[in-house]
Amino acid sequence: MNTESLRPSPSFVLTLALVMGLAACGGGKEQSAGAEGDQRAEAKEQKLDKDGKPIEEVKVPVEVARAARSAVTAAFQGTANLVAEAEAEVAAKSGGVVLQILVEEGDRVEAGQVLARLDADRQRLAVKQSEANLRKLENDFRRQQEMIGRKLISQDVFDRSRYDLDTQRAAYEMAKLELSWAEVRAPIGGVVSKRMVKVGNLIQLNQPLFKIDDFDPLEATINVPEREMRLIAAEQPVQMLVDALPDAVFTGEVARVSPVVDAATGTFRVVAQFKDDSGRLRSGMFGRVRIVYDQRTDVLVVPRAALVGDDQDASVFVVERDIAKRRKVRLGYADGGQVEVVAGLGEGDQVVTLGQAALRDGAKVQVINPAPPMAVANNGG
Repeated sequence: MNTESLRPSPSFVLTLALVMGLAACGGGKEQSAGAEGDQRAEAKEQKLDKDGKPIEEVKVPVEVARAARSAVTAAFQGTANLVAEAEAEVAAKSGGVVLQILVEEGDRVEAGQVLARLDADRQRLAVKQSEANLRKLENDFRRQQEMIGRKLISQDVFDRSRYDLDTQRAAYEMAKLELSWAEVRAPIGGVVSKRMVKVGNLIQLNQPLFKIDDFDPLEATINVPEREMRLIAAEQPVQMLVDALPDAVFTGEVARVSPVVDAATGTFRVVAQFKDDSGRLRSGMFGRVRIVYDQRTDVLVVPRAALVGDDQDASVFVVERDIAKRRKVRLGYADGGQVEVVAGLGEGDQVVTLGQAALRDGAKVQVINPAPPMAVANNGG
């Protein structure tokens, strides 16, 4: 057999190579298209970037606290200066030179106690003169009583003698009263808060000499908005923090509530009284007054920092499985750093207290201070 007749011709070999090349190209395109489709699906599921790398969703760092049950106190807060319920400026009832001062500032005095003595020589002489005239008229009146009994004088003369005697008796009592004014006495009990005179001073009538304050009790007057009028009443408990004594809380009660509202300011006056057995409170001290008008012992509360929006349209972010969900709440009383939640939350819910500004509803969060677990009551089992 001729082997050369079985060898394929060059044209046949070239045609076969072209066919195989086209087939290979077609298969490569199909495989490439399939791979690109798979990559797009995977990118859609894994949120890949343009380079095909997975994108990790950013978690917002937040701090949380649990909604828990607690007691709350409803109160109105305001500021006021303390003033003494009773205070008196002691003035001279007569003129003269100050001979002696018996008390100093800070001394406690009783009502009627002598505070100072004035030169009283003139008053003593006036008393002696008035007493002498009184004795003379008393003797004259006794003689005229005998004479009127024997009808030796007229009734008119006798009546004039009696009137003169009564007038002189009054003058004698007045002279003794003016002599007593030489001793300056305390009109009320309290503490001498100011001394305005020195020994040797010549003082005039009605000149102020001392100031006395009665620090038991002290009063604080607060101007309260009229919307609170139905809530404030006498004998309600009051607390006061004084700037000068930051570590002490002083307690008192509402003493008086004004029945009228000042039209110019829209407020009414409330006077609170404080009794301080320690003696640390002083007239003129400035402090913050808190009038407690209601208390609730077992209500659901959250930190005030968790609130978003105003009191009328308040909401909080609740964290559930690292997702922050915005939830509207209805509020009750606010007490310091916590606020009562009437509706919208359950006990144990985790609410965001820091980081709300970067949150939106449904955002992923990273809790950086996990709230402590709720306490479980031990029933003795």
